[in-house]
Amino acid sequence: MAEENELLRLEDLGPEQMAQFINELINKDFSRLVQLLYRLDVSETKLRAVLLEHPTGDAGDMIAQLILERIAQREKNKKLFRQEGDIPEDDKW
Repeated sequence: MAEENELLRLEDLGPEQMAQFINELINKDFSRLVQLLYRLDVSETKLRAVLLEHPTGDAGDMIAQLILERIAQREKNKKLFRQEGDIPEDDKW
């Protein structure tokens, strides 16, 4: 449950705050960062490509951008697939 709360708080951060948080995780708790990226379903292939393209860039900024893109994609998918009235009222739990 704590991890879920962490994800909700992460979604409320702005890009700079998120980059700072990511940099802290890189330096202090890398395994927690990996778990977070896994839970958010950030593409490992995309992450590697971005980091390799910009080897001197700020990893926190780049990872934060990927997280924000993934959150936006997830919200878009929720809206796309959420349709009221799909299930007849009698069949709802």
